[in-house]
Amino acid sequence: MKGREERKFFDSLLLHKSLVKEVFKIKGMHCASCAMIIERAVLKLVGVKSAQVNFGSETLLVEYDEKKLSPKDMEKVIGEVGYKLLAPPASVPFSSGTSAGEEGKSFLALKVIGMDSPHCAMVVEQAIKTLSGIEKVEVDYNNARAKVLFSPEQTNEEQIEKVIRDAGYKSIRETSETQNLLEKEKIEREKELSILKKKIIAGAILSIPIFLGSFPQWFPFWPSILTNYFILLVLTTPVQFWVGSRFYRGLVVLFKYRAADMNTLIAIGTLAAYIYSSAIAFFPGFFAKGGIEPKVYFDTSAIIITLILFGRYLEILAKGRVSEAIKKLMKLQAKTARVIRNGKEEELSIEEVMVNDLVLVRPGEKIPVDGEVTEGRSSVDESLVTGESMPVTKEKGSKVIGSTVNLSGRLIFKATKVGKETLLSQIIKQVEQAQASKAPIQRLADLVSAYFVPAVLVIAILTFIVWFFFGPEPAFIFALVNFVAVLIIACPCALGLATPLAIMIGTGNAALKGILIKDAESLEIAHKVKVIILDKTGTLTKGRPELTDIIAVEGDQNKILQLAASLEQYSEHHLAKPIVERAKNEKFDLFEVKDFEAIAGKGIKGNLIIDGREFPGLIGNRLLMKESNISLGNFEGEEDLSSSSPFAATWVKEIEKLEEEGKTVVILAVENKIKGFLAVADILKETAKEAVRVLKKEGLEVWMLTGDNERVAKAIARQVGIENIMAEVLPQEKAEKVKELQKRGKLVAMAGDGINDAPALAQADLGIAMGEGTDIAMESAKVTLMRGDLTLIPEVISLSKRTLAIIKQNLFWAFFYNIAFIPVAAGVLYPFFGILLDPIFAAAAMAFSSLSVVLNSLRLKRE
Repeated sequence: MKGREERKFFDSLLLHKSLVKEVFKIKGMHCASCAMIIERAVLKLVGVKSAQVNFGSETLLVEYDEKKLSPKDMEKVIGEVGYKLLAPPASVPFSSGTSAGEEGKSFLALKVIGMDSPHCAMVVEQAIKTLSGIEKVEVDYNNARAKVLFSPEQTNEEQIEKVIRDAGYKSIRETSETQNLLEKEKIEREKELSILKKKIIAGAILSIPIFLGSFPQWFPFWPSILTNYFILLVLTTPVQFWVGSRFYRGLVVLFKYRAADMNTLIAIGTLAAYIYSSAIAFFPGFFAKGGIEPKVYFDTSAIIITLILFGRYLEILAKGRVSEAIKKLMKLQAKTARVIRNGKEEELSIEEVMVNDLVLVRPGEKIPVDGEVTEGRSSVDESLVTGESMPVTKEKGSKVIGSTVNLSGRLIFKATKVGKETLLSQIIKQVEQAQASKAPIQRLADLVSAYFVPAVLVIAILTFIVWFFFGPEPAFIFALVNFVAVLIIACPCALGLATPLAIMIGTGNAALKGILIKDAESLEIAHKVKVIILDKTGTLTKGRPELTDIIAVEGDQNKILQLAASLEQYSEHHLAKPIVERAKNEKFDLFEVKDFEAIAGKGIKGNLIIDGREFPGLIGNRLLMKESNISLGNFEGEEDLSSSSPFAATWVKEIEKLEEEGKTVVILAVENKIKGFLAVADILKETAKEAVRVLKKEGLEVWMLTGDNERVAKAIARQVGIENIMAEVLPQEKAEKVKELQKRGKLVAMAGDGINDAPALAQADLGIAMGEGTDIAMESAKVTLMRGDLTLIPEVISLSKRTLAIIKQNLFWAFFYNIAFIPVAAGVLYPFFGILLDPIFAAAAMAFSSLSVVLNSLRLKRE
C-alpha cells in the first residue's frame, strides 16, 4: 500500500513534465462550426489537457500528455469527423523554448513591429504560411513576436521577412542579447512615431484648407480659388495616398491573403469618398443630369485619415508604457563580469561567463549571474528582483542572484546558472508567457473579433443597398455617406486590446512586486478563491529552527548559552545549529569539549574544559536527564527521582508553556545539576499573522496544513490566528486534503514551498509557491512569491480584482461602442429623429475608442 502511494506521489510530481504544447494545421474547415466540431473531438481524447481550434488561421493549438497520446491519434479522430490534420514530424515544441530547429529544419524568432491586434496576428501568420517549406508558425500579438519553423531547402529567413514586409509590417530578428533587442525595438518605435508625427502635421496642414474650401457657404472669407474642386483634389491626393499609405496594406491583405482587418475598412471607406469626389470634380455634369447635386467629400477622406493617424500616434505613446515591467527587468541585466581564470582576473561580456567560473564582484557593482559565494562577506540589495526592501547578508555558502547589487564588501562566487538559466531570465520568460496567455474572459472578445471585420463589411454593403434603393433623395449621397460611416466607426482593435493590455500590465506590476504569475487564467481566478490552505513549514514559518528562549536556573542567560553552545559545537543535529550560531553571533568564546558523545534521539554528553578543569556536561531531552539520574521533578506524571527537586513548580510550568507553543526544549546540566534550558523552534514569519488577518478580512476560509501532531499544530495556529487545522498529514495525503475542500464546491488556493507540497499545489485551483522553496514546487504552482512574504498573497487577490475590473470596463465600452454606434452610423435613427452620423465624427470616435482602452488599462499602474 505504501509503495503504491509513493509511486502515485512521484508520478503526480512528474506528470507535468510529459505535457507538451503543439500547433497543427487543419484542412477542410469552412466555418466556425467546423472549428467547434474538431475542438470537441480532440478534447474527448485521453491525455488532452486543452485544445483551441482557430478557424481564421486553420490551426489547432493543443496541450497533451505525450506519454498517452500522439499526433497520429489526433490525426485519426479528426479524420473520422471529416477533416484532415497535417501532423508534423516529431519535434521539440515551441513552448519548451526551442532555440534550434528539428533535424534538417531551421528556427527563426522575430519581433514584428506594428502587429498589435488579433487581426494583425492572423494576417502575419497567413502571409508566412503562403511560403513553401513552412512547418510551424506561432504568432503572439501581445508581445509582437513570431516564431517560425521552416525547411531551409524550400525557403529562407529573408523570404519570411519579405512576406512580413509585404503584409505591411517590419520584423527584427531576435538574438540572445535581450538588451540589444530592446534597444532595436525602441529605435523602431521612435522611428514609427517620428514618421506618424510628420504625416499627422502634413495631414492637418492640408486638411484645414480642404475643410474650409469644402464649405464656402460657411466660410465666405475663404478665397474662391481654394474652393475649386480640382484644387481640393490636388490638396487631398497626398493626404489620401501618402499620409494614409499605411491603410492600403489592408487592401493588399484582402486580395493577396483573403483576410481583412481594420486597415481594410479604413482604406475602402476613404477611397470610396475620394473616388466619388474625384468623379464629381471631373464629371459634374454627368451627376447633375442624374439628379445628384455635385457635392464633393474630400474633407471627409482627408480628416478621417488624419484623425485616425493621430489616434494611432497617441495609442503607440500610451502602449509604450504597457510593457515597462519587462523593460525594467531586462535593464537589470549586467553587461560584463569580472572572472578569475587561471589565477588571472579578466573582464568578459556576460555571454562569455560559464558555469563554475569564479566571479569577482566589488562594492557597488551588479552581480552578473547566479552563483554561490566562496569567499567574502557583504550586504546585497535584492529589491529589484525579489521585492525585498532590506539588504540581505551574503557570506560563504550563500546563494547570490544575478542582477542584484553588491553593497558593501568584496565577494567571490562560483557561477551556478548563466544565460537563459539565471533567475532573472526565468522571471522574464515567465512574465512574457503570462502576458501572452489568454484569460477565459478573453474568449468572447476573440470570438467576436474573428468575425467582426467581415460582418462590418456586410453591414456596410447592406447599408449602401438599403439607402440607395429606399432612402430619400439624393439616395446615392445618403448611401455613400452612411456606407463610409459604418466602415470608419467600427473598431475591432478596442475589442482585441481590452483583455491583453490589462493582463500585461497586471502581470508586469506583479513581477515588480516580487509576484510571478504563470498565466492569465491564474490572475483571473485569484479573486474567486474562497478557501486557502497554508502549509506550516516554510510557508507560515521560516522553515529553519531558531533559538527562541533561554531560561537560567543557575547563573545568567549568557553563561547558559555559552555552556550549551560549547557542548553542541560538534553536533550535526538540526537543533544544535541555532544554539551555536547565536553564541557565535554574540562573540562568545566556546569552551573545549573532551569525550564528546552524541546519543541518538536524546542529546549530547561531554566534558567541558573550563580554566583547565573538566566539568561533565549534558544537554538534551528529559529522557537523557532521567537516564543520567538528574531529576526533573514531578513532570508529566513522572515521579521525583530524588528527595529534593531542583525544579520549582514555576520552571515546570514554563517548560509546559513553551512546549504548548510548539517549541522543543533542551535541558542543560553541568556536574549533574540543572543549569537551565533552551527552547528551539521553527518560528513564524513576521508577516504571517498580518497576512492571515487580511485574508480572513477578505472573507477567505483559512486552513493550516502540517505533518506535526495535533498539540503542536494547535499551538502554531493559535499564534497566527487560524482556527481550521489539518494535522499529522503525510506528504502523499496533501493533494487529497485539497480535493476534500474542493468537493465542497469552492475554489481552493494552496501555498507551500517543498517537494512534498508539489502535488497539492498542482491539485489546487490556485497553487502559490514560496520563492525560497524548491524548484519543483515553483514549477507546480501557478503563482510564485519571490521573497516568500505572506502579505503578497492578499496582494495577488487584490491585483486580480483590480485587473478583472479593468478588463470588464474595457470589454463593456468596446462592446457598447460597437453595438451602439454601428447602427447609428448605418442610419437607423434617421427615420425617427433625422439623425445621421458624419463620417468625420465616426473617425474621431473610432480613433479614440482604442486609446480609451489603453488609457483605462494604464490605470492599473497607478493603483
